[in-house]
Formats: sequence, C-alpha cells, structure tokens
Amino acid sequence: MRALLSVYDKTGIVDFARRLHELGVELVSSGGTAKAIAEAGLPVIDVAEFTGYPAMLGHRVVTLHPKVHGGILADRDDPAHRADLATYDISLIDIVVGNLYPFGSDPSVELIDIGGPAMVRAAAKNFAHVAVVVDPADYDEVLGELALRGKLSGGLRRRLARKAFAHTAAYDAAIVEWFDHDPSIADPLPASLHLAATRAQELRYGENPHQVGARYSFGASCWDDAVQHGGKEMSYLNVYDADAAWRLVWSLGDEPAAVVIKHANPCGAAVAADITTAYRRAHECDPTSAFGGIVALNRPLPVELAEALAPVFTEVVIAPDYEPGAIDVLTAKKNLRVLTAREPRIPSLEIRTVEGGLLVQTPDLVEFDRESCGVVTDRAPTEEEWRDLELAWRVAARVTSNTIVLVKDGQAVGIGAGQQNRRDAGRIAAEKAEGRAKGGACASDAFFPFRDGLDAAAEAGATAVIQPGGSIRDDEVIAAANEAGLAMVFTGQRHFKH
Repeated sequence: MRALLSVYDKTGIVDFARRLHELGVELVSSGGTAKAIAEAGLPVIDVAEFTGYPAMLGHRVVTLHPKVHGGILADRDDPAHRADLATYDISLIDIVVGNLYPFGSDPSVELIDIGGPAMVRAAAKNFAHVAVVVDPADYDEVLGELALRGKLSGGLRRRLARKAFAHTAAYDAAIVEWFDHDPSIADPLPASLHLAATRAQELRYGENPHQVGARYSFGASCWDDAVQHGGKEMSYLNVYDADAAWRLVWSLGDEPAAVVIKHANPCGAAVAADITTAYRRAHECDPTSAFGGIVALNRPLPVELAEALAPVFTEVVIAPDYEPGAIDVLTAKKNLRVLTAREPRIPSLEIRTVEGGLLVQTPDLVEFDRESCGVVTDRAPTEEEWRDLELAWRVAARVTSNTIVLVKDGQAVGIGAGQQNRRDAGRIAAEKAEGRAKGGACASDAFFPFRDGLDAAAEAGATAVIQPGGSIRDDEVIAAANEAGLAMVFTGQRHFKH
C-alpha cells in the first residue's frame, strides 16, 4: 500500500506518517511535507524520484504528472487500466493526504494552487479504490480501520471523498471572492455566488422543536469563536435573536449601550454613562416583552448588572467580557446562556432563500450625519433632541417594518414593530411609552403617507421627528409638524426591514 502526502496544514502529519509506516504503507511526499517526514527519521520517497521529474516552474508543477495521476485514477477492476499501468510503469497510489492553503487569509496569484486541487479531486473521484484525507481530524479513524482491517471501508472512502470535494469547492469559492473584490471588476452584486459554508454548530432544534437546525459559517463569524459560559445549548432562534441583538448594540454609537431583543425585534434599547444604567433603562422600555428575551451589551458586564439581570427570565446574555464574579452570578441560573463574543463585522452581502434561489442585497448601513439631514420645519431640533433622534433612527432601522420608535433622554420608551400600517405602529409605540415620550424624539423607518401618523407622534408627546421624507403629502406632514411646534428632519433614506 502506498500513500502520497502533501499538506499545507501539517497538524499531526508526522505522527500520521509514522503510524502509516508502522502499518507497512510506503510514503511518497514533496516539499515541506517531505522535509518534515524525513526530519522525523521516516523513510520517504520524494515525488521527483517517484515521477523522474524535478519540481519546475518555480514549484508550479510538482505532482502534475501521469505517474501521479495515473497511480491515483486507475480503476483496479478495469483490465485496460491495468494494462496501461504496466505499459507506462505506473505504481498505484492507495491513499492521498492533501489539504490546501487557506487562500482567503492572504490571497495572491501565486497561492492559486493547481496541482493540489487536481490531486485531491482525482483521489476523490476514484473513491472506489483510493482514500483521500483532507482533514487532520480524520487521521485517527483512517489509522484505526487500517490497523483493524488492513484496508479502508467503502463507506469511509465515500465520506472522505465528499469532504474532499467540499474542501476544493471552498478553495475555489475563496478565489472567486478574491476576484469579486478586485476594483477593476468589482460589482456590489456579483454575476454569480459561490458560497462555501461549513456546519459549525449543532443547534437544539430549528425555529420549532420539530425542525432540525444548525449554524453554518463562512469562516469569519464572531459566532465561531464565541464562548458560552453556561446554560442550555443554543437553539436556532437563540442564535438568530442573539445576532440581531449583537448587531444592534454595536450600531448605537460609542457610549455604553444595552438592548433587549424579542423575536428579532428590540423591545428595549438605551445608552447611558455606564453599562448598568443602560441595561436598566433598556429593560424599563417594555418589561413585559423583555420576559424570555436576549440581552446584549457593548461593554464588559459588571457584578451589579448581573445581580440586576438575574431575577429577570432571560434566554441569552451576550457581552464582550465579564468583570470578576459576574459570570458566577449569571451561571447560577442553569438555563441562562451566557456568551462572550467579539464585535461583529458588517457582512458584504445579505442573503435569504426563496423558492429555487436566493434574494441578495447589500447591507443596510445606517448613516447619521446632522449635516446631511434636512431640517424641514420652522424649528430645528435642540441638542438633546438631536441625540434622541439619532438613537431613535438607529433603533428604527433594526425593527421590523412598519415601525415607529419613541426615545427620550437616550432611552427607547415605545417601539411599535411589524405593523401593516404606520398608524398602528405609532399607536402601539405610544401605548408602550405610557407618557414617557414627552419632550422626546420619534423615528419612522419610512415616510408618513398621511399627517395622522405625525399627529400620533405629537399626541405621544414627542417634540422632534426623524423620517426619510418623500411622500406626495410631505407638505401636509410638514404643516402638521409646524402646527404642533415639532422639529422635523428628513434623512432622504428609508430603512425597511422585513
């Protein structure tokens, strides 16, 4: 039996090669892999000796040779193949161990491997006779079967082949993505999408308990290295809602901020001078809806906040860090999931499934610049109103449409989410505010089609309004704002969220 080894990820490769040798497998290798094996005192045949040709063209051509690919691809049950092997003095290769450079980590033309993917794909194609190993995590299983049976089962070879094709597909997808970011050909929506995602986390269940769920990763997710300190396993909705909370809290600016999410919508959000006050004020927005919610913070969580949070039934708490003792307080609640994660990145594309395909769009970036906002009323906002307008606008962009958000003194006090008409969204926000919006700000994710929406904001006590503008009745809405003494600004940009 003969094995060809050529790997980028050399984790465990020397020990694997040693065990193969002990099991009577002849070792063939090249480059750094051959050097590592030889330095361990193991006999290894260099690919150049195996083929009779040295590496050439600056190492671009090493394994691209009939003696390599013939030895891998030969159908041992085909007499014509066996005849060709004899005619051209080609030796069989039974195991191929190869994995590729993670192209996305440092892309360049010279890191576009040709021989490696060709060799891996050849071995995977001929899985009926050849085993291909691309993941060091599979070394022990391969060795176990070889030691027990002297060969590898068809089931294992097939599973390894599937993993090999996934490996080369991900490699090619990374190269395509690199080209897509080339300024000379870049397109915000590329002509084709080549998505390579790996199942990174088994979830308790899907959206409902009868559904199966998992989290897949493109390889650069803050959830990949998040740490769970306690609580039950995450479910599909735990991850979905936690992601919504985590993205929102980091979009609220540089001040200490806290949000409470329920069913992917914020039911509380606040900024304050310290993170404990921010949490308390976020929770106060809608304590009823906060029951069973997700809490996200953009500052380390102190013990006093943990003690304030502990009596509230919460599904997930997520923060960038925890001060000494805080985790102990939180994990005393056995069902509370306590997570640490790094700041999330903004995705380049947002993707949803539809029947037979995907809906793809660029992300909704929330820009807030007072200079670019147009004051359309007789009165301009005060400094306090500007601060509340910004928070209301940022929160509204992350609430399911139609939405109205009421904010006072850095605290969301009323959120009307997911309504089929804006008037109902305003009514719900005002009811939840319970008079706390007086002197505060109102944000609408899209324009007011009629003045009644603006009247509702005034009735709730808001004194400043932010909205995109663009309705055919803008003049009527502006007139209503002036009648009520409101300050109103147009952003020129809506933030629908479905």
